[in-house]
Amino acid sequence: MSPSDERAAQFLQTSSAWTEAAMEQLLPPGDEHPSELYRAMRYSVFGGGKRLRPALCYAAAAACGGEARDFWPVACALEFVHTYSLIHDDLPALDNDEYRRGRPTNHRVFGEAMALLAGDALLTLAFETVLRAPAESAVTVRLARELAVASGGLGMVAGQAADMLGEDRALDFGQLRFIHSRKTGALLRAAVRMGAIAAGGSDEALDALSGYAERIGLAFQIVDDILDVTGSASALGKSPGADAAHGKSTYPALMGLDESRREVRRLTDEAVELLAGARLTQTGVLEDLAHFLVRRDR
Repeated sequence: MSPSDERAAQFLQTSSAWTEAAMEQLLPPGDEHPSELYRAMRYSVFGGGKRLRPALCYAAAAACGGEARDFWPVACALEFVHTYSLIHDDLPALDNDEYRRGRPTNHRVFGEAMALLAGDALLTLAFETVLRAPAESAVTVRLARELAVASGGLGMVAGQAADMLGEDRALDFGQLRFIHSRKTGALLRAAVRMGAIAAGGSDEALDALSGYAERIGLAFQIVDDILDVTGSASALGKSPGADAAHGKSTYPALMGLDESRREVRRLTDEAVELLAGARLTQTGVLEDLAHFLVRRDR
């Protein structure tokens, strides 16, 4: 592992610990009534994962001069939305996945109805949580709007809908980019923007961080497409080949594996260059995270 990857992995571990400690306090205990709902919520929230969106939030806040750990409400809200989206995406009506992060998906353990309700509860808890951010009311309203746009019908939900409608159809690059930029990219973009907004970042910082996140978001999804072709079930924590099984268009299908990897590197280089051109306090963690994500398929 390179020094950059080691730093990124250490930051992910540290920031994940901050987020998980806070989420433990925010989530209802699993033995309270209705316990089946609360156990379903906890099952997916504490089911593993890199906690990438919280990490990006913390790193962006630090890049704008904030004390990263202070912004745990924003980080937790992002993770709650992300977890809700995974629970719902795995449902039989959508992607119909049996495994997530090496474990049976939520609906296989708790049933479809409780999985739907667990996702609903996490989505609403996210907005309750973001209002705890250590900021003035005008700022928390702005944070809530960022999260709503990123997670709703103009963002993540639009991407999921377009992804479903695109099954068994030959999509072009523009259509595929639309799906990736919303289904995956919208919440990653919101993560850095919300961290920057909470920390009082300038418009210049927001522009640079938005461009950074848009590029690493697309690169992240292209790597996911690559791993769906080249990865194993043990490494992925879910069944590989799902994209082909659902008749989905992907970057590897449209341009091949080698060209897809070159596109990932190009996007990552552009993302890092954008950070260098902005007057930010510290960008090292953001740079390390960008490179770390590229090397997931190595």
